[in-house]
Amino acid sequence: MTANPTTASAPAATTLPFVHAAPRPGTPAADYLPGARALVRRQLREHGAVLLRGFEVGGVDGFEGVVRAVSGEPLVYAERSSPRSAIKGQVYTSTDYPPAEEIFLHNENSYQADWPLTLFFYCVRPPDTLGSTPLADTRRLYQAIDPAVREEFATRGWMVVRNFTEGFGVPWQQAFNTEDRAEVERYCARNGVEVEWPGGQTLRTRARREAVRRHPVTGEQVWFNHATFFHVTTLAQEVCAGLRELFEEPELPTNTYYGDGARIPDEVMAHLRACYRAEQRRFDWQLDDVLLVDNMLAAHGREPFSGPRRIAVAMAEPWSVVANP
Repeated sequence: MTANPTTASAPAATTLPFVHAAPRPGTPAADYLPGARALVRRQLREHGAVLLRGFEVGGVDGFEGVVRAVSGEPLVYAERSSPRSAIKGQVYTSTDYPPAEEIFLHNENSYQADWPLTLFFYCVRPPDTLGSTPLADTRRLYQAIDPAVREEFATRGWMVVRNFTEGFGVPWQQAFNTEDRAEVERYCARNGVEVEWPGGQTLRTRARREAVRRHPVTGEQVWFNHATFFHVTTLAQEVCAGLRELFEEPELPTNTYYGDGARIPDEVMAHLRACYRAEQRRFDWQLDDVLLVDNMLAAHGREPFSGPRRIAVAMAEPWSVVANP
């Protein structure tokens, strides 16, 4: 890896998120969005994220109406990697992690064979301090990564290994929304995921995915994967050290590799994390804000926070690599 990450020029900076303000404070989103749908979607493709601010949303029911007005039917959260609680229908809480923990930047479900193209976040109650949903443009991120590192991943892909061990992370029954092992195996077979049951109890899965994708609408190349998010070294230093002490590497709850199973050097992961952080942008939540994120053009995360932060989440517009190879 070279000291200078890249000499290629990154795409021109955009406003992230682009703030789309209500024409008048308190304008009902339900009245405004049907006529503004095309404009909002153009802004979303250009900037990667749009913040609807100053609208009257109407609570969770109104938020679900925003999702439908912009993107259609909200999706079920499948093959889960983080704990969420259903609020109503297909509207969920944001990840139920302790307030003091950061959630690193990632693209929703990029470890799966299909994913939502559009994410929606609704501020039911803002935090007292911090608690932003930071964003990073994946087009700029792609250009910022050392070309040699980028090419290695483009050629070899990446692989995630998950061990569903009792007491660590999301149980497999919750991750796959079933108690039936045969149903898990059928789901995994359909979605290119290898399955093992070590010792007859623990579930281990392996999924090989592409690290670089082309956006299906804009045609732009984007850095779209969970290779950094799921790598053990991205955890807090003390947590990483504790897990490595408790588990042999193949048994870690979650870890990533090159697509052929080879270990990714720690310095490569450090470089990738530095690139994400350099591209990170933030904003402060306000009551009734609705954030739309193009899931392939922008990665998202979560800052630590204080106070009773409550953000509702929904996903829409499924995209499948099986249906669109």
